[in-house]
Formats: sequence, C-alpha cells, structure tokens
Amino acid sequence: MATQANEKKRVPLEEYPYYPGCSLEHTGIMYDTSSRALMKALGSDLKELEDWNCCGATSYMSIRELRAFAVSSRNLALAEMSGYDQLVTVCSACFTTLNKTNEYFLEDPVLRKQIKDALAAADLKYEGSVKVRHLLDVIVNDFGIDRIKQLVTREFDGMRVAPYYGCQLSRPHGTFDDPENPTSFDPILEAIGCTVTPFPMRAKCCGGSQMITSADLTYPLVRDILKCADMEQAECIVCFCPLCHINLDCYTSLIKQKIGEHYKIPVFYFTQILGLALGLSAKELDMGRELIDPRAFISKYASSRT
Repeated sequence: MATQANEKKRVPLEEYPYYPGCSLEHTGIMYDTSSRALMKALGSDLKELEDWNCCGATSYMSIRELRAFAVSSRNLALAEMSGYDQLVTVCSACFTTLNKTNEYFLEDPVLRKQIKDALAAADLKYEGSVKVRHLLDVIVNDFGIDRIKQLVTREFDGMRVAPYYGCQLSRPHGTFDDPENPTSFDPILEAIGCTVTPFPMRAKCCGGSQMITSADLTYPLVRDILKCADMEQAECIVCFCPLCHINLDCYTSLIKQKIGEHYKIPVFYFTQILGLALGLSAKELDMGRELIDPRAFISKYASSRT
C-alpha cells in the first residue's frame, strides 16, 4: 500500500488536536507522557481535545452499535466544531474505532441521520470533515526522516529492535500503512541507528482485551510474539498500542506458569525509543514502569550520546 508520504508533503503543524483515550490516563500513561515529550522535541505540540469521552472501544461496537457510533462521533463533532480538520490519537483501538465511525458515517445515509439525531440531542453536529490520524502517521508523513535526522543526538549503534505494529494499526480501517506487512516506522528506526530484526509477527494479534475473558486462548498469541522476538535476538520490542504493551509486558510470568516458557525482552512505545534518539531522558519519557525489567536496557542506551 502506498503511504501518504507519496501524496503532497504535509508541513508539520505547531499544534495537533489530540485525543488521548481512556487508557492513557492510567495503564498507558507512559505512552501519553512520551508522546507529548516527543512532539515538543520535534518542535510541535499535542493539544488535548476538550471534554473528550471514551471512544466506545472496539468491543462496545458489537453490543450496542448505534450507541457506540454516537459515543465515538461525539469526539469527532467536538473536533470539527473546534475548527479542526484532523484528530490525532496514539491508541490503535481508538484509531480503529474513530476511523470506523467516520467511514460508516460517510457511507451509510441511514446511520448518518441516526448519528446526527443523537448528536443534535446534545446540541452537537458533525458533517464528516475530520480525518483521524495515528501519531505514527504524523511522525512519518509530516515530519519525516530528514527532519528527525537533523534532531538526533543519540544513535543506537545497531540495537536490535522488533517493531510490533499489532493488528489494528493498519487494518481493517488503517489509512497509511500496508495492512498485512506494516513497515512505516522501520526506516526511522534504521535512521536512528537501530537494526530492525526480521519479525513476521509484526501484525499478528496479541489477543487484545480477550486476555481478560479468554486468557488461556490469548497466552499462546502473546507467547508467539515474544518467542519470535527472542529468536531474532531483539534487545527490545517497540509497540504502538497501549493494550498491546500491556499484553506483551505484563503477562510473561503467567505465560511461564501456563506454557513453561519465559521471556525477558523489554517492551517500549515507539515514542520512547524515538524520544531517546532525540536526546530526551528516560525520566522525561516515563521509562522504568515496565514489568519486564528495563534497567539494563536503559543503562546501556539511555545514557549514551553521540
């Protein structure tokens, strides 16, 4: 799939409207902190959308679809009524849900009227003009490798990285990467001195929220991702979704207990790795909260500078 880099080159904005989503206020707070810090290091900013609400999440869509669309579209309406033509998020589930809402709103006239009626009850309106974007899209296609290279103060001297894009970043409602073999962040990793390991699990599902309800089915999915990274001697896994991060970072002890295999590969957000390259400290990027002990990694790479 051609990326947006092949379109007319975007000019980075001084400020991007930002939808953090629920998990980034709690379990994914490292992602929020590092995303804001990274954008400041790039000379931009994330302006949080006022009065945003839960996107409805992917599971709610299958239970109360119309209500879920109305809940999700409220965020798009708030963005549009604030004068924004785009809304940036970092959670792949939020990205998928908001994109799905937009797509159905534009393509289904019956649903569009139902959503508009629901919004009107809250004195809101939406016409479908807001483009939902993942922060990775912004980094790759607005800033690009050349600008990032200009700002690099720390290179990683071949650090082996397994980029885990997950299953929702590029499908089914993705807009900027190949749905089966996403690679948009790989060139940036190489530009900051990393070695991108062969990683056929890069777009496989980690089980998502099924870890809560069907853990025995999900453990093998997480195990396969960690095992693949381990076989390629990755020094860390880089991910793009807070739920993926939780599954890969938090369940290694249970996988050892249930399956008998133990992996100790630290898992970081892409914003943390890129932030390190741009000279930010581990503290500024909120590194160190991970359950898979990251201290050896941080000691090796977060203190070295070119």
